[in-house]
Amino acid sequence: MPAYRTDRWFPLWNGTILVLACFTMVAPMIHLLAVSLSDPVYANAKLVGLWPKGFSLVAYKEILSLDRLWRSFGISVYLCAMGTLIFLAFTTSFSYALSRPNMPMRKWVLQGVLVTLVFTSPLIPNYMLVRSLGLENTLWALMIPGALSAFSVIIMKTFFQGISSELFDAAKIDGSGECSVYAKIALPLSAPVIATLSLFHVVGLWNSYFGAIIYIRNKDLYPLQVVLRSLIVENGAATAVDVAGGAAEIAVPATPEQLKAGIILVATVPILFVYPFIQKHFVKGAMLGSLKE
Repeated sequence: MPAYRTDRWFPLWNGTILVLACFTMVAPMIHLLAVSLSDPVYANAKLVGLWPKGFSLVAYKEILSLDRLWRSFGISVYLCAMGTLIFLAFTTSFSYALSRPNMPMRKWVLQGVLVTLVFTSPLIPNYMLVRSLGLENTLWALMIPGALSAFSVIIMKTFFQGISSELFDAAKIDGSGECSVYAKIALPLSAPVIATLSLFHVVGLWNSYFGAIIYIRNKDLYPLQVVLRSLIVENGAATAVDVAGGAAEIAVPATPEQLKAGIILVATVPILFVYPFIQKHFVKGAMLGSLKE
């Protein structure tokens, strides 16, 4: 086939394939939205496709009445905000120290970081450590253990090493110490990488489920995903009322399928809105930290 024909048809086929791939990812969300907005009769009969049948907001009225669901929603937001701040404080400061050639025992510390990247600690020692530190049954157990990861440290350290050393030297000539150089030069220049790593960490905290099951005993401290699991897996309208703290005798007009669809959307849509705010930094940050030497 001549080269000019290849250049002409490739963008068309490439775009078509990408559109179809995007549709397969978006279609389940559209279906859930259609089910949650349909009349309970059609939803219960599983007659809803990608468009609502018999518009109804009864599912979202029931979801708004689930007090414990909204409490868990607030807990997840708190985990994402506070956990990401702790993650950034630990990761950026530790990575900056590793990027400085005059750090004492730098090579030994870096080798220790690489070991944790290959070998992870088992579940039981992790639990015993969290318990011995008094973090069990607290939200700190979901934020502190994952506040420092070898992957993020290596990406951040590599980026700091790529910053021109002349900037650091000029700042030190002006009388700035390491802390001042870190806060006024290193951090502002690393905004793309910070945004990228923050997105990864926020998504991980928002979807955190297993850690809460292991470390949290107080149901009032359950994050959103744990409550979401109880609503979906147990599969019943009475379960939804029980999770909300209501009486089991209360009749729920929305079908279980509608409640599931609406709650999944409530749990998924907020994290989708995080990406547009850091989109301009995402691609750049994902490449910078991994390519610079």
